Amino acid sequence: MSPHERFDAGYYHRHYQGSDRVHTAVQVGRLASGVAGMAAWLGVEVRSVLDVGAGPGFWRAWFRRHRPLVRYLSTDFSPWACHRYGHERRDISAWRPRARFDLVVCQGVLQYLDDDAAERAVENLAASCRGLLYLEVVTRHDLEEVVDADLTDTDIHPRDGAWYRNALAPHFQQVGAGLWAARSAKLHFYELEAAGAVR
Repeated sequence: MSPHERFDAGYYHRHYQGSDRVHTAVQVGRLASGVAGMAAWLGVEVRSVLDVGAGPGFWRAWFRRHRPLVRYLSTDFSPWACHRYGHERRDISAWRPRARFDLVVCQGVLQYLDDDAAERAVENLAASCRGLLYLEVVTRHDLEEVVDADLTDTDIHPRDGAWYRNALAPHFQQVGAGLWAARSAKLHFYELEAAGAVR
């Protein structure tokens, strides 16, 4: 099965609408609210958002309702999802946007890419982010200790968390709870607020 065929209507029904769905719109709305709140706390004014792997568009729906003036670009690799939910079709491992965004959202994408493609994707995410990155990716540890295999798509490229931290470290500082601050943003953190805040 090709990647294009894999992320079809059946995939989205199973993981976003069926009884074994991973996240609901309400849950993602809470997450989006929290991320927006943390961005404000950290001094990042979110005027633009890039949503990579936007799927059913839960993040976009929250921003349209609560932050309608935010410029929002939603993308996805799946032709079906782009047609159904109105995203631009993009492959983050091969595409680098010309614009930079205050917030980049990448939820549940990198684990589907092989090592080379994932490295390219991180480079492209970094180039597109001038503020904060929200990143959710399933690691090898998560597969073994955290996720519910009945609810989570486990047909992925399992990598250690250290692999992602090493790829992200030149470009981002880990803030916590999935948030990474672009080093180019030059944000300041208390010592216990972010990893490596004091060197």
